[in-house]
Amino acid sequence: MFVLACTFLNTQLRMLPAMISNSIILAVRGSVRCWRTRSLLRVSLEASSVRCWRRYSHPTRRRVPDMEEVLARVVVPLPSYETREKSPPPPESVSLELMHYYRGLEKEDKVEFLTKLSQEYGVDHKAVSELSAKLLDTQLRDLATILQVEDRLRYSLTPRYKQLLSHTSRTEGGVKFLVDLRADVLEMISSKASESAHIRELNATLKGLLSEWFSVGLLRLERITWQSPCEILQKISQYEAVHPVRNWTDLKRRVGPCRRCYAFTHAAMPGEPLVVLHVALTEDISDNIQSIVREFATLESEEDVNKINSAIFYSISSTQAGLQGVELGNYLIKRVVRELQSEFPHMTQFSSLSPIPGFSSWLQGLLSQYRKEGRASDLLSEQEWKEVEKATDSASGTPAVDALRKLIGTSEWMRSERLSGVLEPVLMRLCAWYLYGEKRRGFALNPVANFHLQNGATMWRLNWRADTSPRGVANSCGMMVNYRYFLNETSKNSALYLQSKVITASEQVLGFVSQFQKSSKL
Repeated sequence: MFVLACTFLNTQLRMLPAMISNSIILAVRGSVRCWRTRSLLRVSLEASSVRCWRRYSHPTRRRVPDMEEVLARVVVPLPSYETREKSPPPPESVSLELMHYYRGLEKEDKVEFLTKLSQEYGVDHKAVSELSAKLLDTQLRDLATILQVEDRLRYSLTPRYKQLLSHTSRTEGGVKFLVDLRADVLEMISSKASESAHIRELNATLKGLLSEWFSVGLLRLERITWQSPCEILQKISQYEAVHPVRNWTDLKRRVGPCRRCYAFTHAAMPGEPLVVLHVALTEDISDNIQSIVREFATLESEEDVNKINSAIFYSISSTQAGLQGVELGNYLIKRVVRELQSEFPHMTQFSSLSPIPGFSSWLQGLLSQYRKEGRASDLLSEQEWKEVEKATDSASGTPAVDALRKLIGTSEWMRSERLSGVLEPVLMRLCAWYLYGEKRRGFALNPVANFHLQNGATMWRLNWRADTSPRGVANSCGMMVNYRYFLNETSKNSALYLQSKVITASEQVLGFVSQFQKSSKL
C-alpha cells in the first residue's frame, strides 16, 4: 500500500499544469522522498525498540553476564607471596563500583551476587593443598624453612574477596556498607536462602574484619542528652528495642534527670549509635519497669545526689544487625560503670532490670509436652491444680492443663487478683528453672541471661508483675529479672560461666529452682 501511495503522488505531479515551475515540482518530490525516508526510519526504530525491550526484559539473560563482569573487575587477584607488601592497592573506583552496583540489586540478586562472590572468589584450594603437602615434606628441615612454608600457607588461606573488603573499608561510607552487607549475609543464613559453606566462610571473614575495626579501643563513648543533635535523638528513639519510646516527651524523660543514656560510636560511621544503654539512677534496685519508663515526676525534677545509690541498666539495644557477634554491649556496660563511679563515687549497686523473652512460648511447649506424656500433674502440686480448676471452672486432668495453657496465652488473668495469686508461685518457679536450668550447649538458653552471665553478673532476683505492658505479659507473663553486678566478683563469675558453665545465682533464684526440681521430679 505504501508503494501504491507513492506511485499515485508521482502520477499527480506529472499531470500538473506546465505553468508550475520545476522548482516547486522538485520541492514536492523531495517532500515525498523525505516522508518515505522518515516512515521507513520510524518503522525501523519501532522494530528495534521491540527487540531491545525483549532483550532487556528477559529475567536472567542480561543480568548474569553483568554480574560476572562486575565481579571479575572488582575482585582483583591476590598478589603473589613475594610481592604481597609491594603491590599497589586497587584504585578507589573499584570499591565505589562494588558499592554502587550492590546497592542497586534486588534482594534475590543480592543472594546470587554474594553466592558467586563467596564460591568463585574465595580460597584457592589447589594452592592450599600443594602448600600443605610441602609443609609436611619440610618437617625435617631447619626451623626457618618450616616457618617460611607455614607463612606461605597462611597467606594462601586468604580468600580473594578479603582484599576487596579491606580496601572497601577505607572508602568513605565503606565500613557502613560492609556492616549492612554482613546483615544481608546473616539473613541469608538464618532464612536458609543459602546453606552453602562458602557463605558461612564469607560471614566468618566479615565478622573477623568487623571485630578488628570495632575493637573497644576504637570506639567512643557518648552520653546522649536532650541537647544532643536531633538526628541522634531520633535514632535513639527508633533503635529502642526493649521498651519502645512512645513520643518525644517520653524520650526527653529517658535522657533527663535521674536517667542516663550512653552509646558507642565509631569514627567510620559518624552520627550512627552502634549500641545504646539506658540507665535509671535510683535509691534502691528497681523491681518493676513501670516506675522507670512511666514515671512522669522525673521530667522536671532535680537529681538528689544523696538519694542516688543504684544504677539500673534497663535497656541495651544493638542497632546494627551486621555487628551481631561482635562484642560491644559488654564493653559498653563496663565503660558506663566506670563513668558512673566517677560521677557518683559513693554508688555501689549496679544491676540490670531485664526482660525474659521466650519464657511464655517455652512454657506453652513444656505444658504441651507434659500433657502429651501424661505428666502434667508433676508441674503443679495437688493443691495448686485444685486452685487452677476452681479459678478456671474446669475439670481435673487434661481440661485443667488446657485451661492453664489458655490462661497463659492471654493477659486476662493479670486483671484478676485471684488468678494472679494462684499463678504467682507456679510461674515464678517455672521461670527460675527456665533461666537457670534450660541450656543450649551448656549455656543459658535465654539470650539475655546468657549475655549478662558472660559479663560476670549474678542472677539475683525474679520480680513478679514487673512488666505489665501487653508485650511484657505476652513474652514473660509480666516477670522481669535483676542481674546484679558485684564489681569485685564479675571476673570470677565470668570465668566460671565461660569455662565451666556454672551460673552464679542468689538464694531466691536457687530456692525457686529447688522447688521446681522437687515438684517436677527432676
